[in-house]
Amino acid sequence: MSRNYDSLHDPNAEYTMRELSGETMGATAKRGGGRDVEITDVQCTMVDGNFPWTLVRVYTDAGIVGTGEAYWGAGVPELIERMAPMIEGENPLDIDRLYEHLIQKMSGEGSVEGITVSAISGIEVALHDLAGKILEVPAYQLLGGKYRDEMRVYCDCHTEAEADPEACADEAERVVEELGYDALKFDLDVPSGFEKDRANRHLRPGEIRHKAEIVERVTERVKDKADVAFDCHWTFSGGSAKRLADAIEEYDVWWLEDPVPPENLEVQEEVTKSTVTPITVGENRYRVTEERRLIENQAVDIIAPDMPKVGGMRETRKIADVANQYYVPVAMHNVSSPVATIASAHVGAAIPNSLAVEYHSYELGWWEDLVEEDVIEEGYITIPEEPGLGVTLDMDAVAEHMVDGETLFDEA
Repeated sequence: MSRNYDSLHDPNAEYTMRELSGETMGATAKRGGGRDVEITDVQCTMVDGNFPWTLVRVYTDAGIVGTGEAYWGAGVPELIERMAPMIEGENPLDIDRLYEHLIQKMSGEGSVEGITVSAISGIEVALHDLAGKILEVPAYQLLGGKYRDEMRVYCDCHTEAEADPEACADEAERVVEELGYDALKFDLDVPSGFEKDRANRHLRPGEIRHKAEIVERVTERVKDKADVAFDCHWTFSGGSAKRLADAIEEYDVWWLEDPVPPENLEVQEEVTKSTVTPITVGENRYRVTEERRLIENQAVDIIAPDMPKVGGMRETRKIADVANQYYVPVAMHNVSSPVATIASAHVGAAIPNSLAVEYHSYELGWWEDLVEEDVIEEGYITIPEEPGLGVTLDMDAVAEHMVDGETLFDEA
């Protein structure tokens, strides 16, 4: 069967995935053991958390439903709805094949990077939950098994006086002593009072002294009770980033995150190689094809992919495999609801070089109410042994916190 190029990239073209590849790959063969299942629908809704979390559900003719989450962003729900017909009628157990199919079908709409990849990631996470339920195994088993029974969580901390070094130290001590975390992160791209022109990315001496004081106060306060990282959110020039990294080398810094804008790999590499302060980058790169350049050029000491943004669970596993060849640890960036957080924990359990998964919602009192199960306890996530991701959406909580104008999933 021959098709012209345009039809291959037209989501409305009159052909099915089986017509293109199923006969040669055996995709249409009947499967025993209740595994001959078809996708009937894909739905999404947004929850108004500290970010507009995009929850995804994949439905099947067996009555089994998989739940996932895509990284938040304008246009992501529309892309998920657009892709739904592309996988309806397919077997959800073919996770890799469906993922590559969506990447190829959406290539004209930016599936190299950006929100198209994030939308596909949300579907991919839901497929892992669904496949685990069909096969009656936890999601980590689909990734090759687990190295650890629990996943360490690092808490992204904030204060009302975020520029006050002493206030940051107080909050660090509180999160360690009262909330039980032994891994923290604070922002360094905060006002110091010495700024003249933030647009030029240059740090004046007073600004560097101020940021170094935050690092000193926080690390000295918690000492060996917790590891502490510091985030710059791509704010500084290469020269300023090197000076900042040098100024904090004497302190016990877990890592310095995203000190320069993400586009220029050469500058990133130069900054990383200029200092013994560990440098972490990765949340603004997409798929293994982009992340591997950071790793192979040794432009990063710790890689930080965001699982529901970077391409999903298996793509994050692929990134970790590349990183492992260069002895680079993985610290997953994460600003998600409990759904993608637990999915990231499954990935973290399945890779040898995992450091921690981020938790960005400790100030949001109802975060854990979104699912029926407990997720984080004393700064760690116990990896569920239930089929799939091992968490169940609390539909009442979803309905209570939906973004205005959104509708609840159709459970029929």
